[in-house]
Amino acid sequence: MKEFYIRRYRSEPGRDEPRHTLIRVDDGGLITFADAQAEAVLGYDISDLEGHPISRLVAARQDDPFASGHRHRFEGGQPILITIRHKDGYFFTAEVALRTHMKDSDKPAGARIGLRTGRHIDTRLLQLVESTGSLGIWELDLRDNRVWWSEGIYQLMDLRAGADISPEQALFYCQNKQSRIRALFRRCIRCGEPFAITLDLLTGRQSCRRVHLSGRAFREGNQIIRLGGTVVDLSDQARHQQAAAQASQLLQSVIGATHDLVVAVDRDLNLMCFNDAYRRHFQQAFGQAPSEGDNLSLLLRDHPNERRLLERLWHRAFERAGFAVEMPLASQQSGAPVYEVHYQRLTNADGEAIGAVHVARDITERIRATGKRNYLSTHDPITGLLNRREFLARLGRQLKQSGQPDYALLYLDLDNFAKFNDRVGSGTCDRYLRELAGAIGFKVRQRDALARLAGDTFALLLENCGEPEARKVAENLLKLIEDFVFDWQDDRLQTTASAGLLMLSDQLPEDPEELLSQAADLCHTAKIAGRNRFHTASANSEALRENEARLLLSHIRHCLDHDLLVLEYQAMRPVSSATWGDHIEVLARFPGVEGDDGLIQPRDFLPVAERFDLAKRIDRQVIRATVNWLEQHPLLEPRLKYCGFNLSLASVLDDRFADFVQESLTRSRFASECFCFEISEAHATQYPDEVAVLCDALHEAGCQVALDGAGASVESYDLAAKLPLDIIKLDQNMIQRLPQDPVKQVMVEALHKIATEAGKTTVATFIEDDETLRRVRTLGIHFGQGFRLHRPRPLAELTPAAVQLQTGRIGG
Repeated sequence: MKEFYIRRYRSEPGRDEPRHTLIRVDDGGLITFADAQAEAVLGYDISDLEGHPISRLVAARQDDPFASGHRHRFEGGQPILITIRHKDGYFFTAEVALRTHMKDSDKPAGARIGLRTGRHIDTRLLQLVESTGSLGIWELDLRDNRVWWSEGIYQLMDLRAGADISPEQALFYCQNKQSRIRALFRRCIRCGEPFAITLDLLTGRQSCRRVHLSGRAFREGNQIIRLGGTVVDLSDQARHQQAAAQASQLLQSVIGATHDLVVAVDRDLNLMCFNDAYRRHFQQAFGQAPSEGDNLSLLLRDHPNERRLLERLWHRAFERAGFAVEMPLASQQSGAPVYEVHYQRLTNADGEAIGAVHVARDITERIRATGKRNYLSTHDPITGLLNRREFLARLGRQLKQSGQPDYALLYLDLDNFAKFNDRVGSGTCDRYLRELAGAIGFKVRQRDALARLAGDTFALLLENCGEPEARKVAENLLKLIEDFVFDWQDDRLQTTASAGLLMLSDQLPEDPEELLSQAADLCHTAKIAGRNRFHTASANSEALRENEARLLLSHIRHCLDHDLLVLEYQAMRPVSSATWGDHIEVLARFPGVEGDDGLIQPRDFLPVAERFDLAKRIDRQVIRATVNWLEQHPLLEPRLKYCGFNLSLASVLDDRFADFVQESLTRSRFASECFCFEISEAHATQYPDEVAVLCDALHEAGCQVALDGAGASVESYDLAAKLPLDIIKLDQNMIQRLPQDPVKQVMVEALHKIATEAGKTTVATFIEDDETLRRVRTLGIHFGQGFRLHRPRPLAELTPAAVQLQTGRIGG
């Protein structure tokens, strides 16, 4: 629906304001309303316009207010000029302004709600209410002693509507409570007291229905003249209650027939149901009898160890389909029985978890009968940890499960442990391993699998553990091993460890031995790199299984050890306004392997460096080398306005990286604000909290932070607005073919506006031609980068030109 103001257009200023009329038109173009001024302006009476198309008033099709050419002017709040045909046949120019625009289907959203009064209600609406709610309305007029039923009551009683029936006959349909109903009616007639009663009806078709009869008195003055009320069908509700009661009774019979401990809880750990065996065990173990509806956490508030353990297990049950554990349910009791506990998630019809159930079976006797044999077959006899075979079996079970949370595999190997055997003997080394295993076991979570694989090697399977948390676990365990001291007969045993951290994600190999081998390879590279460190990789990385990667890894490590890293730079140019100074991004390259004079590009060396945990070292070496080179060229200080470095994920997740930056820039003559650290959009999306912390730390050091690759996903718009960033560098896929793709232009413009409103600078990357540069400039992007503006050059070429003065030579 649209409302238009129409008035005659007068080009001469200063004349009296002409009359105007209001016309209302629906979405189909038909006039639904015209005010009293329509005849004076248009010549038509109101009755001549209503129901006719608005095209009747205009001279040509292009004068139709609904024409697409007028939409933009109306949306901008501007009137249009069209030619109108007067009823008398002549034409005149009219100015049309849009007053209101609303779709006809949206009208109810703007309607007002009021109270319906009066007794006159559409009978069709009453029938709909009765059929939907399974109810009927009755009325007793005391003045003429007539009873009126609505159609709904006849339907409830399976009678033909309007069937001849008396009140006494109607009472025969009541199976019971006939006297009670008569008494309620008499008391209501006499005292005006309302009533309600639930009873069973035997309908005309001999079916039983549970109904709720209610009534109240209506007065005129002080005299009761009428009774009225409703009859509501409760049969479905009664059947549901009966079915629920039968199901509950059946459930209690089933769970009561077993000696296993059966209990079900909801998502808040409230007890839904349990059997007598569970009640007796709970009362014996914790000194109180549970009741349905009690909260398990509150019942165990005086037993914190058991409470924390059971809470973790129940929440784990809410998240996965099912699992089993073997454990005592009350660890504070000496000699407590051991149970095999099976957990199963409970879901509703929509598949949402509403609770969980556990069934616990006492396996103490079975363990005692076969305990020694089973224990020795699954545990290491020296440390008491899982052995290699059991660890591989658990890892294999994990590989077969789908839809599980993140897992990580940590492989630990003690450094120089063989020297202990020569020094103190194997018996003392066994004691050292036993004490160290106990210290490590105390630091890991109960649900994580810790094993001694052989000799001085250990493995840890971390459940539901992302990469940031897994890295922290690896760092803490290496620190624990380094600080662990074992005193033996005036001798102190102390060493370090190297580790390989393998992140388990999708598309894992089926053989757990292969995963363990990959983790061992990572641990080996950590030992070669200097020991007392860990290397990280993803389990589905092809780089871990390629010989070429091994050769490249050796070459990268050699270049880093001998400072052979090659630094280049690529300039960023202002595209929307002139800006003085140098704006560069520092790029890392490696010299080619023997026989190759070219440079190894990041796309070739970064995958290997990241898999073998060298990316963080490369980042630091690039920063350190760049700062040292700049210190040798002080004339660049006033010119350098931006010096950017790309950061790897390892640096982003490194808690000490900001401290390294601050330490590196403390003694630099260059201002900290000219240095910027670029974080990939993919890393910011995956680890937003860690990135936010790093941004704040780098800002405290006086540096800037850029989001690189913005626009690669829909999360970029939220990151650009909320993260504490300074610069937004657009993704290459948004810039490539930008002039030919109007959708990309809209996306780039939107991201630029978001960044600008948030006080951030935008940079368009991969500008390869003049057409793209013109489009980027048109969209208002602040800076550009790409081969069209500047190709990467050696960093040494940034040196100011040498000038020979009488006082000496500067620059060069």
